[in-house]
This record gives sequence, structure tokens and C-alpha cells, in this order.
Amino acid sequence: MYAPPVFHRPVPSTGRRRTGVLAAVAGLVVSLLAFVPSAPASAAPTLLSQGKTVTASSQENYGTPATSAVDGDNGTRWSSAASDPQWIEVDLGSAASVSQIALRWETAYAKSYKIEFSTNNSTWSSAYSTTTGPGGNETLNVSGTARYVRLTGTARATQYGYSLWEFQVFGTTGGGGGPQIPGGGDLGPNVLVFDPSTPNIQAKVDEIFKKQESAQFGTGRYALMFKPGTYNNLNAQIGFYTSIAGLGLKPDDTTFNGDVTVDAGWFNGNATQNFWRSAENLALNPVSGTDRWAVSQAAPFRRMHVKGGLNLAPNGYGWASGGYIADSKIDGQVGPYSQQQWYTRDSSVGSWGNGVWNMTFSGVEGAPAQSFPEPPYTTLENTPVSREKPFLYLDGNDYKVFVPAKRTNARGVSWNGTPQGESIPLSQFYVVKPGASAETINAAVQQGLHLLFTPGIYHVNQTINIDRANTVVLGLGLATIIPDNGVTAIKVGDVDGVKLAGLLVDAGPQNSQVLVQVGPDGASADHAANPTTVQDVFVRVGGAGAGKATTAMVINNDDTIVDHTWLWRADHGDGVGWETNRSDYGLQVNGDDVLATGLFVEHFNKYDVRWSGERGKTIFFQNEKAYDAPNQAAVQNGSTKGYAAYKVDDSVTTHEGWGLGSYCYFNVDPTIRQDHGFEAPVKPGVKFHDLLVVSLGGQGQYEHVINNTGSPTSGTSTVPSNVVSFP
Repeated sequence: MYAPPVFHRPVPSTGRRRTGVLAAVAGLVVSLLAFVPSAPASAAPTLLSQGKTVTASSQENYGTPATSAVDGDNGTRWSSAASDPQWIEVDLGSAASVSQIALRWETAYAKSYKIEFSTNNSTWSSAYSTTTGPGGNETLNVSGTARYVRLTGTARATQYGYSLWEFQVFGTTGGGGGPQIPGGGDLGPNVLVFDPSTPNIQAKVDEIFKKQESAQFGTGRYALMFKPGTYNNLNAQIGFYTSIAGLGLKPDDTTFNGDVTVDAGWFNGNATQNFWRSAENLALNPVSGTDRWAVSQAAPFRRMHVKGGLNLAPNGYGWASGGYIADSKIDGQVGPYSQQQWYTRDSSVGSWGNGVWNMTFSGVEGAPAQSFPEPPYTTLENTPVSREKPFLYLDGNDYKVFVPAKRTNARGVSWNGTPQGESIPLSQFYVVKPGASAETINAAVQQGLHLLFTPGIYHVNQTINIDRANTVVLGLGLATIIPDNGVTAIKVGDVDGVKLAGLLVDAGPQNSQVLVQVGPDGASADHAANPTTVQDVFVRVGGAGAGKATTAMVINNDDTIVDHTWLWRADHGDGVGWETNRSDYGLQVNGDDVLATGLFVEHFNKYDVRWSGERGKTIFFQNEKAYDAPNQAAVQNGSTKGYAAYKVDDSVTTHEGWGLGSYCYFNVDPTIRQDHGFEAPVKPGVKFHDLLVVSLGGQGQYEHVINNTGSPTSGTSTVPSNVVSFP
């Protein structure tokens, strides 16, 4: 960033306010007079934009977000990058008759700009344009119906970006202008918020752990949230459906002189069922020098700073089966020990201790060099595209959700220096609590609110539709959505920038064709500049009870990023059987340019992953074929023995994957053979790197790794068959 003159671009304070605005304040008095309608009307124009969802093409720095242009505060501002064009857009929540626009420019104004209206955020009409903008306070009389109002600057009057104190939209709505569903509010009883002065923190954390330690299919859901500060002598043990997180903007804002621990005492030292929990946004000074995070699937370790080592195995080094780290810094060594596979993205590690079958890294400073299969390291210097998961934090006493910016060719953590992204006040979220209906949730989205699901279980009798661009849907404490009548639980429209994060979707007893659908059938819009992200969204069919779904997740939208998901047809728990929890397909990808980073898909009756879109990429894949196949005939795919774990359609011309593994354990009929774990067309643009298949204890076998390439598995020794490069 440049170092500007102090008067024009002072460094924002913590409150992101500026001094030296006497001229603008004086102008405010004049501009307010202009807001009085010049002629009688059946309903007086009202200010519609204040506090509403707002997005922008860019922002100059953390202290100048788009939200500052609609907060009603003439001391805060939005400013853009110093290039043309740039835009800012407000979502009014519902269609309104717009009659006036008020612009309060800072010194850096637009000489040339246009204002456009839209009712659907895709088709736009011109409402006003000029090439001789005067800056200062402008009041524009306009006319039209709009839900979305966008200002696009095409020529700057200064060397700096565009800068607005306020962007105000006036008009009338059929319902009188006021929102029917309030934003904000408390976070409910299952979000426990601590500060360093809270008494008996250890006892309260232990109480939650006692409830959740072995509650693998229980109904409890909890989020443990820690305000910025230092916490001494704390060991937070994390059980099922429990999330622990700091409430600072950076991990180092919330420091434990202590540990955040996952172990496997509840399961006799076996960590292969340590699912559904998370740790985020904390700094740890482990008591012993090494923190223990012995987990398997659906247990993300995000935005963490471990000032020491990290042990990924249980006490005694028993079994552990997979996990995920992102946007984290581990100063010391990461010790996988018994971990069979692991994916680490956009992070920094002091060193990496060992590997069993599949250790995959992208954008990780300090990662071991590429060496698959011995040691089994797959290492990419960068991650092609990433955007970190949104998170709740405290700005002073105000809760906000920070939405990190998209990064391309990322490497290392996103939080060195000033975090890049957008802060959205909690007042712009519908804080969803158990008992809320899908009808109310959908009405909140249509009104223009984002969604924050508090910990709990949500039964829905209609689909939750996220069809507004840039909507954030964030779950706390593994908030769980269950469709009761065979509907799709969540659908995303063919719109830009939706963020789905932190949710568990459980199949209901009546078959759903799809549980999570990103984009309608035939979606075709280009979302490369602002993709949808699906992060820590887990899908489960059976286990917690009877459940059925034809397909767990379908991605129709182009440019979607699926960043850490576990799609699981249950192999244990309640409601489990070859037909009892029938689910033929795990992930179906129809969109083009879809990227999966950290893809875990297991036990589906047919294809676990089927990829039909062009230019898809997967970095790390972990799979187990369905344990409970009753016989060879049950999995026969025409003349092919078994359905591939990961199939790329014959029509696809370009596809690439790194660090992919499939395992079989046909314990019902150990004589079952799989022709291959992976299936793909042999074309120059279809490439795979570092593939493996494993027979677990000789319970079934693979004939090949991919197509007819790769040696068969054999015996009971659980030794992988590898293919380093295909074709």
C-alpha cells in the first residue's frame, strides 16, 4: 500500500473513524434538506439502504469496508482500490420504488459514474449516469423499481480510489419500508462466551466435554467462544458437535497458555471415529510444548496459531484416519504418527514428522518436498484459488462476521498483516435458533439478511433457498439441518459469492433426491470473479437414525470451491444397512471450473464422486468404498466389477487431481473385487498425480488403481498400490 498524505488517507483507528470531516458534516445539513420530497406522495420516501447488505468490487483496506457506506455514520467510509472501474451495490431486501439517491463523496470522488437498478441481481437497467460528477454531496432524483442498486465508477477525479461516506437510497415499499424479520440478537443458550475474567472456565468447558465426549450420535450442539485476551492454565477438551473459537480478528488476539485437546480415551485409544468438531482462530502455548489434535473426518483445524508442536495421533499412537488444517501456523513440528492421510492448505509449519499413506499439501510454507510414494508426500507450492471460511468476531462490543477475501495462487496464512475481506455486522444476519421454520429462514434471505445458525438441530419441511448473491450462511457448533419430507435441505441459486459454512446436513427418513444443491440444473453463469464457497459443510446419511438420499451433494454452478467436506453414508450407528440407508451417489459435479480442496467421500452404494464438468480440480481425496455390500452382484456395474470411488465422465476433456486415495473393507463379503478405485478418460487434458488404493486387512481387493493401470492389491498386509502419474 502507498503511504498517503495524512489529511487524505489517515490510517483507520480501531473504530474505523476519521477526523477532519467538518466540511462533510456541514454539507450533511444541506443534503438532509434535499431529502424532503418536493411533491406530495401517497407514502413519503424513506431511507431504504441503511444497514442493508452491501458489496463492492474492492476496498482500499480493512478500515474502509463497503458496509461503512450504508451505516448512517458520516465518519466512516467505503473506499475502493485505485483503478477503474469499481462498483458498490446495496441489496434493499425486497423490490422498492426508488425515487432518490444521495451520495456523500469524500475527497476522492467519481468524475464519471453510472447508477443501475435490478430486481434479480442479473438484469440491469440504467437509472442515472454522468461524466461530469461534481463530488461533494449529490442528490439525484431517479425513478424505477429495484431491489439491487449499483453505483459503478468509470473515471476517478483523483489518483486515489473511489470513496463514499454514505450511499443512500430513498423510496417506498409496499410493506411500509420496515423489515419484518429483525437482524441480530443474542446467540442462544448453546453458545458459551467467555472472557479472561469469567469464573470457573475450566469447570464449564469440562462440563460440556463430559456431555459430548462419547455422544457420537447425540443431539447436543455447542460453541465455546473466547473473547480476545489471555487465558491461563486451560485445557479445553473437545468432544462431538463442539466448536471452540476465538473472537478476535486474528488468532493471536485470543491466547491460551494451555491446550485445545482431542484424544480418544472414550474409544479405547482409537481416534478413527473422532468426527464432527472444530477449532478456529486461537493461539496456543501448549503446556507440554505440543498440542494434541487426534481426529479423523469432519474435524477442521482452521486459523490456528500453535506456538509449539502439534500431535495428530491419540495417546499411545493408536489408529487415526484423516484430517484437515487450513490457514494455520504451527511453529514447531506436526507429528502425524498413525494418521493414514491428511490435507493441509495455505498454512505454515515448522516441520512435518512422517506420513502413512497420503499426506497432501498446497500453499504450505515449510511443507516437505514432493516425494510420493516414499515418503507419501504430495506437495503443491500454491493453492489455485481459495477463500477462507467466514467467522464470528468482536469489534469492540459488537459482533460481526468477517468474510475473508478470495486469494489466487495462495501460500501461507491469510492473517499476516491486515486481514483482507469484509466485515458484516450481526444486525445484517437473521440469527437462526432451533424451532425456526424454513419459511421464516427463506423470508429472511429474501428480505436481504444473511443467516447465522446457532448450535442446534433444525427440521425443515421445505428447501432453504439461498438465491441472493453474496449471502453468508454460517453455522455454529455443527448446526444440523434435517429435511423431514424428502425435500432438498439447501439450494443455492446461480448467483455470485454465496458462502455456505459450518453445517451438518442429515438425511431424513423419506428419500431426498439431493441434500445439498449448489446451483440449479443447467446453471451457466460465470462466477470466476466471485465464486460460491462450500466450507465445512458435512452430509450424513444414516448413523443418527434412518435416512435416505439418492445423492448427497450436487454442484451445478461454475467456479464453485468445495473446501473441506465429508459426505458420509454411515457404516455404523442407527439406521444402517445396504438398503436401510441407501444413497447411491456422494458428490455429483456438473459445473465447470469447480475446485475441491480436502474432499472426503465415503461408503456410497454406487459412485462416491462423479465428475461431469470441465476443467475440474481436486487437491486431496479420501474414500472408503461401502463396507456393507452384500455380494459381488450388488456392486456390479455392467461388465465392470464395482463402481469407481472417483469417476470422470468420458465426455470430459480437461481434469486434474493430486493426492487421491481409495480404500476397501468389504467385511460382509471379503471376496468382492473392485476393478479400480479411479476411472477416467485417457485424454491429454485429464491428469492425475499420486493415486493409491488400499485393501484394509484383505477384506476385498482392487484389481487396478485407475482404469487398467496400477498393480492389484493382495493379501492382508494393507499395503497401498500406487500410481504416481496418469496417463
